[in-house]
Amino acid sequence: MDTHYRDIRKIDPSRGATIGDNTPNDMDRVEIGPTRLAYGEWAQVGLELPDLQEMRRFRWQRLTDHVVARDLAGLLMFDPLNIRYATDSTNMQLWNTHNPFRAVLLCADGHMVIWDYKNAPFLSEFNPLVREVRSGADLFYFDRGDRIDVAADTFSNEVRGLLAEHAPGNTRLAVDKVMLHGLRALEAQGLTVLPGEEVTEKARSIKGPDEIRAMRCASHACEMAVAEMERFARVNVPLGETSEDDIWAVLHAENIRRGGEWIETRLLASGPRSNPWFQECGPRIVQNNEIVAFDTDLIGSYGICVDISRTWWIGDDRPRPDMIDAMRHAHEHIMTNMQMLKPGVHIEELSRNTHVLRPEFQKQKYGCLMHGVGLCDEWPLVAYPDHIVPGAFDYVLEPGMTLCVEALVSPEGGDFSIKLEDQVLITEDGYENLTAYPFDPRLMGE
Repeated sequence: MDTHYRDIRKIDPSRGATIGDNTPNDMDRVEIGPTRLAYGEWAQVGLELPDLQEMRRFRWQRLTDHVVARDLAGLLMFDPLNIRYATDSTNMQLWNTHNPFRAVLLCADGHMVIWDYKNAPFLSEFNPLVREVRSGADLFYFDRGDRIDVAADTFSNEVRGLLAEHAPGNTRLAVDKVMLHGLRALEAQGLTVLPGEEVTEKARSIKGPDEIRAMRCASHACEMAVAEMERFARVNVPLGETSEDDIWAVLHAENIRRGGEWIETRLLASGPRSNPWFQECGPRIVQNNEIVAFDTDLIGSYGICVDISRTWWIGDDRPRPDMIDAMRHAHEHIMTNMQMLKPGVHIEELSRNTHVLRPEFQKQKYGCLMHGVGLCDEWPLVAYPDHIVPGAFDYVLEPGMTLCVEALVSPEGGDFSIKLEDQVLITEDGYENLTAYPFDPRLMGE
C-alpha cells in the first residue's frame, strides 16, 4: 500500500490551508512561529492576528525605500536582527551573534539575496521575497582560520557582481556590522562603504499595522508568562528554598511554551541585590518579605521584543514606608512622562520636560528615559537631561513608533530598588499603552 504525504501531514483540517496569521497550516513547517497555547490564549481575549505575508512585505518595502532614498546601490546586513527584519527567517540566532555566518543583501531594485549556513539553504524558502540563497558569508576566525582573506575576497566579489546587475553604475553600499576582512575586501572591490545601522534603525522604527498586531500578541504572551512567574514566586518564596534563578527560569519556560525565542538579559534581583541595579539573577535564595524586581528583555512570539519591568513585594508583612514611597514615585515618573508622547514631539523636548526624580534617586537613575523597541531595543533613545548629546537624536516622534518608558528609583546606599517599565505605541493623535500587567498593589500602598 502506498503512503502519501496527504495522509501523514500534520495539519488541522478544520482550519484550511493557512491559519489565522496567513501562514501554512502545517505543524511540520520550517517556519517557526507561535504555539497552539499562544493562539488559544489570543483567541480567548479576542486579539487580531497579524498577516505575516503583509508584515514581511511591509518590512521589505521599508528597507527598499530607505535604500533608494539615500541613493544606495544596496544594503548589506550581518546583524541577525536586521536579517530577521528583512527576511523573517532565523538560524541559530544567538550563535550567529558571535559567529556571523549569515548575510543579506537588499539591492536598490528590491532584489534580496541571503547567504546562509551551507547545510541549511531551506530556512528562508517560505518567503518569496528572498530571491536567492547562497553560502560563504562566514568571515570569522574560528571558521576560516588564517585564510579569512580568501573567503572575504570571494564573498565581496559576489556582492559587487550583484550590485552591478541590480544597481548598475552605483557603488554606494551601506553595511550594518561587518568583520574587518569583509570591510577591507568590499572596499577593495571599489565599493564605497557607508554606515548601515542608521538605515536599518530608521526603517525599523515605524511599525506597520501587522507589526503592531504582532506586538499586541507578543505582549499578551509575555504577560501570561510573567503571571506564571509571579504565581510561582508567591507560592514558593515563603517556603525558603527558591532562588532568583528558579524564578527567572519560569519566565524562560513560559516564553518558549508560547513560541517565544530567547531573553536578552538576566535582570531579576531580590532584596538587597536589587541595589545597585544591573546585578543579574543568581543562586541567592529569595527571602520572605523582600522585593523582587525584574526587566523582561524578552524576545517573544513572532520574534517581537517585549521589554517591561515590574517590582513585587513577596511576603506576609507590609512593605516599609520608604519602599511604598519609592514605588509611587517610580509609577508617577513613567505615567507622567507617558503623557508627553504624541506625534511631532521632539526627542530632546521629551528629555527637557521629563518628570524629575527626587535628589536621592538621581545618582542611580536609569540609563535612559525611554527607548525604541521592535525586534529588540531599538532607535531612538530618549536621554535624561543631564545626558543629552546635542544633535544625537534631532528627530520627532511619528505614528507607528513604539517606545519603552522606564523608571529606576534606587536610593543611593539603599537596600532595594524599584524598576518599572511599560511599552507604548505612538498613535495618530497620542499614545496607547500596550502593557496591561498590574503594578503590585501592596507596594503601591493599597
